Amino acid sequence: MLAIALVDRVGSGLWASISVLYFTYVSGLSLAQVGTLAATAGAIGIAGAPLGGRIADRFPLTRVLIAVQLLRALSSLALLTTNDYPLLVAFAAVGGLGDRAASVLTRLYATRIAGPDRVRYQAVQRTVANAGWALGGLAAAAALALGSTAAYQWLLAGDALSFLASALLTLRCAEPPSASRTVTTSKDPAPSTRTPSPWRDRTYLAYVATETVLFLDDSVLKVGLPLWIAHATHAPHGLAPLLLVLNNVMVVALQVPLARFGTSTVAARALLLPLAAAFALAGVAMALSATGGTITATLLLTAAATAFTLAEILHATVSWELSVSLAPETAQGAYLGVHGLAQSAQRSIGPLAVTAAIATGPAGWSVFGLGIALTCAIQHRLVRGRLARTALSVPPVTVSEH
Repeated sequence: MLAIALVDRVGSGLWASISVLYFTYVSGLSLAQVGTLAATAGAIGIAGAPLGGRIADRFPLTRVLIAVQLLRALSSLALLTTNDYPLLVAFAAVGGLGDRAASVLTRLYATRIAGPDRVRYQAVQRTVANAGWALGGLAAAAALALGSTAAYQWLLAGDALSFLASALLTLRCAEPPSASRTVTTSKDPAPSTRTPSPWRDRTYLAYVATETVLFLDDSVLKVGLPLWIAHATHAPHGLAPLLLVLNNVMVVALQVPLARFGTSTVAARALLLPLAAAFALAGVAMALSATGGTITATLLLTAAATAFTLAEILHATVSWELSVSLAPETAQGAYLGVHGLAQSAQRSIGPLAVTAAIATGPAGWSVFGLGIALTCAIQHRLVRGRLARTALSVPPVTVSEH
């Protein structure tokens, strides 16, 4: 599955780097049309996470993942066949649906195949995925030097081929065990209990709501930092892409080493406190960066990017463990699918949140960082009772003496 993550992310890196340019220069869309297309694909894609998770609880996970990868490949290839706007929106929406489903299915596979080592497995997989994304971005940059329509089309074709290759590689993966698909015989009938649903689980839904806030670091790095640098600081504009490189390097270098601090449920919950501190410090650094000259602003923005990236790494570790430990084993797919809504929702509200912080000025960033820190504290308290009940629900082991 690690090889699949690498191939998948290389293809995604090819397309993500040039998608807006493709629709502008190859398809001839206006700025408003490109924005509407991206928003529509993102909105429809939100349904991919719960839908994919639900299906994976009922059918073999590897087969579902293969089907999703083929769907993504077809949607990418379909984009090459037309410049008609309604069709482009439809094909991009199907691709968005597949992307979010694939993300949840990959996490579910790691959860089932790695068992107690799921956090370390996820950390290694995320490191490989980030490396693949960087390779795809570098390849796209080299191809764009040609500046031709054919170069854009080949990059999109490369994205589609990466999904086809991922599907073929998935054929070689073993099907992980699944409690939700355990077969019972008539001699040992299953109890007539209703399958747990995350939509009726208020604690889990509240947890997912707090997760939406904790994923905001993504919008800060991709939207907030570049805009803040350009409009409110004396730092050079070229610092923005360098800080994204710093983010990628830190994730590749630190995700696996830091994952060892969250390999148990208790440890993962405890990480929410240093996570809160990282968010608070990052917000303060962003606020102070507007008050100094070029060198001071550059140093403070670098410190802010470092803190937000550290928060991203810590939150990934916490999220991998808590999202699974709070879910019943018989409905992991459905629960992780609903958890996937947090990241999808953040992609919609995140840009609005960071632009609101920018519009408010330095004080806005301080409030932004402290607000996320408070959410960490809320989540820390929210999951305490649920995890305690989970621990108590483990049946005791009786040892008899002979």
